[in-house]
Amino acid sequence: MHPGEPADLGGGGRVTDDVDARDTAGVLATLQRLSALGVVATARGSAVAPPVRIPRPDSSWLRVRENLLDRGATVAYATWTEWLPAVLTTPRLRPLLGRDWDRYAGTQDPAVRCRFAASRLLIKYTAAAALGIAPEDIDIAYRLGGRPYLRGLDQVEVGLTHTGELMAVGISRMGRMGLDAERADRRFDLGLIRRRMCTPAEAAELDALPADQQAACLLRLWTLKEAYTKALGQGMRLPFTEFGFDLALGGLRTPDGSAALGDEWAFATHPVLGRYLISAACQDAGLDPAGDTSVGTMLDRRLLTAMTPLREDGREDGGGPSADV
Repeated sequence: MHPGEPADLGGGGRVTDDVDARDTAGVLATLQRLSALGVVATARGSAVAPPVRIPRPDSSWLRVRENLLDRGATVAYATWTEWLPAVLTTPRLRPLLGRDWDRYAGTQDPAVRCRFAASRLLIKYTAAAALGIAPEDIDIAYRLGGRPYLRGLDQVEVGLTHTGELMAVGISRMGRMGLDAERADRRFDLGLIRRRMCTPAEAAELDALPADQQAACLLRLWTLKEAYTKALGQGMRLPFTEFGFDLALGGLRTPDGSAALGDEWAFATHPVLGRYLISAACQDAGLDPAGDTSVGTMLDRRLLTAMTPLREDGREDGGGPSADV
């Protein structure tokens, strides 16, 4: 979810602030009690590791790389204000942003400009840490619709989400990946969301819950559906009423509640920073079973050299993931 934007839930519905306030602790406690937080892995789907907090570029990236090696996917998160010093002080900002420099420099609003730069740095440092190369060697490009990908690394999928101060990046070598985040205390029109988002089976499950638990489950369903459609590259083009999830287990369901095809998918919802939910959808497409994430196996060195910006003296501008920041 983008900061300040009301959500269109697949049928013109808009999130509003017209329901009773729900405190964050209550939402998280409800989901925990219903076992609706954590990881669901299907027959082939690889379990999604909990997100790793990376508050600055020179933090330890060990868990990020280990998660990619062990599970085929990894998620890193931070607040954009935590990464603001890196945006403002690094002398390497222009080569780090690469093709995104013009967009950064042309953004007039300082907060929007800094949030944009921080999220791109998080993508680059996360990918660099996972793949064992310098962040300047990561070239971010965009598919139709704005979804980022890593140029020249076709086997590596990128997921990005941000809302409020939170930003999160996912990297997968196993298949498609999507992320979505929301504040746990987000207020919305409960009836409108149910009509625009829920399948008949989901609506029936919600009806069986006490009223004070329904909003928490809807919020989690919302983030799961956003993550899944982002992973498919469909976004809001795939109506949320055409597929569903088990409210507690999180597995894919048809609108009538039957188990859906898609045993290669794994899903996870985790609380972070005590006030946000991050949901992830990860596909295990059977890629790279050896688990080798070194960039040398996935990117031709000549292409890597061509992507690397040159310094004024004609040499490549390199550097490790935590250098000079």
